[in-house]
Amino acid sequence: MSHKTLMRSKTDSKIAGICGGLGEFFDVDSNVFRIFFVLMLLCGSLGFWFYIVCWIILPVGNSLPNDNDNYNYTR
Repeated sequence: MSHKTLMRSKTDSKIAGICGGLGEFFDVDSNVFRIFFVLMLLCGSLGFWFYIVCWIILPVGNSLPNDNDNYNYTR
C-alpha cells in the first residue's frame, strides 16, 4: 500500500494546484473538485475560504514520481 500525502499539484494546476492535489490524493478527476469549489463559491463564500486555507497550508508537491525521489538529477 502506497503512502499518500495531500499536496498541491505542480502538473495539474489552474490557480494554485489545490484541485489537482485533491484529485491525485483521492484518485478522482481534478475537474470534479473544480466544479465543487465553484458550486461552493456560488452558494456562499465557504468554497473561497476553504481554497485559500488549503493554498496556505498545503505544500507544493514534487513533479517527479515517488519512486524517483532518491535519484540525484543533474542538468
